[in-house]
Amino acid sequence: MKLVFTFEHRFSVTPDGKIWTPRAYGEFFWRRYLEVFDQVQVVARVGEVMEVPSNYERADSEYVTFNLLPCYIGPAQFLQNIRKIRKRIRVSYTDEASFIVRPGVLGTLMIRELRRKDHPYGVETINDPRDAFAPGVIIHPFRPFFRWWFSRNLVNQCAEADATLYVTENALQRRYPCPGFSIGVSDVSLTEDAIVDVPRRYPRSEGMLTIVYVGTLAQLYKAPHILIDAAASCVREGLNLQLRMVGDGKYRGELERKAKDLGLADRIIFLGQLKAGAQVREQLDNADLFVLPSYTEGMPRAMLEAMARGLPCIGSTVGGVPELLPAEDMVSPGNAQELARKIQDVLGDPNRLSRMSERNLEKVHAYSDQILHDRRLAFIQYMHDVTESWLSGEH
Repeated sequence: MKLVFTFEHRFSVTPDGKIWTPRAYGEFFWRRYLEVFDQVQVVARVGEVMEVPSNYERADSEYVTFNLLPCYIGPAQFLQNIRKIRKRIRVSYTDEASFIVRPGVLGTLMIRELRRKDHPYGVETINDPRDAFAPGVIIHPFRPFFRWWFSRNLVNQCAEADATLYVTENALQRRYPCPGFSIGVSDVSLTEDAIVDVPRRYPRSEGMLTIVYVGTLAQLYKAPHILIDAAASCVREGLNLQLRMVGDGKYRGELERKAKDLGLADRIIFLGQLKAGAQVREQLDNADLFVLPSYTEGMPRAMLEAMARGLPCIGSTVGGVPELLPAEDMVSPGNAQELARKIQDVLGDPNRLSRMSERNLEKVHAYSDQILHDRRLAFIQYMHDVTESWLSGEH
């Protein structure tokens, strides 16, 4: 049986027809679905490029094909391409396939098509639109409407889904319940080599301390600007630190100018997009503290990867972060001064850093590939079986 998977990620296609991705949706990602399904067809935006950077990964394969939707950006371009998008989504439909969507505009269009056919579908809920479009997260005149519309859609989509996978254990489930089959399982991939054997021990140090951030700079919902303000406040208070930022996007130039204007060009290092795996782990291993002060999160993969390296973490009280960190390691989103105080308190206490490392490493073992694999597989197998029942008239 074929799986049709719809989501908002943007891919790139080179003139030779190969599909590429800069992030976590390369060929390895699709293996989990191919354990159950014979083929995966991905319905997503794909933009034409002449070449891709060296850190991009191949996404297509003999068993993973793509329905290439226009690579629109923003509401205006979406409306310009809506007829073509709807047509391509209709082409993706076949009775014999199973369907999984990740919520968003494309997911909504696909679900509408499935509802017309009374075809079963599953939802993978990876973030919370109520937080993603909260005040201060994005600047857009239609932000309040987007927040209401996407939140309402997700409530309805999960309520009517045959199965829902959540990346949290409780947070998303409370807001977007599914009365059918549901399971909480993070989207992180932590192989054995990703998790260190022993926690860190922090001696008292007079040298420079290093904070690392890993996240997109394409939007500001992970609050890199808040972290820069907090770092500046710490430096003014006499803390000897360097902030290393892993990630790229349209706000990078603006954030670099902000760091320069604050007199921190030599203390805030922008590393760009690094290849997942060894390159990111190197930065985590060479840091003293990981900070992710997001306005919104599902279950933050970057934080789990940092915890797997025994790295102490500070996060904000949103999404699945409270399922990972105790209250004393979290701050309110959007508050640079509170974050600065938390960073100073943590970095000024080597014993606390050692305890955080030990606690994080113990916690992250529950998110290892070996444990999550069976839970993901249960959801994927359920969607295969419920589609099979529907085809036989038993649904």
